[in-house]
Amino acid sequence: MAVESSQTLLLLAVLALSIFTTRCQCIQTHSDFVSPKFITNVQLIPEGAHCSRKEIIVTLKDEKLICLDPEAEWVMIIIKKITNSAPN
Repeated sequence: MAVESSQTLLLLAVLALSIFTTRCQCIQTHSDFVSPKFITNVQLIPEGAHCSRKEIIVTLKDEKLICLDPEAEWVMIIIKKITNSAPN
């Protein structure tokens, strides 16, 4: 009986943890232009079980993280250039 209770409690803890760790990273997105000379890293996170929308997170030279609007025209152009220049 105690083993079943422990297993149930463990299962509930794992489920609760997965709910809080599998979510969108971006609360807010920016569509204002950011010069590529200030960007040091780009993360492209496709939509999936964790989040229903595509996310683009850039790291700036001052180490700030900014979520970009994937629908902004300038963002789409830069992402296209990045994906086209990536080795296959």
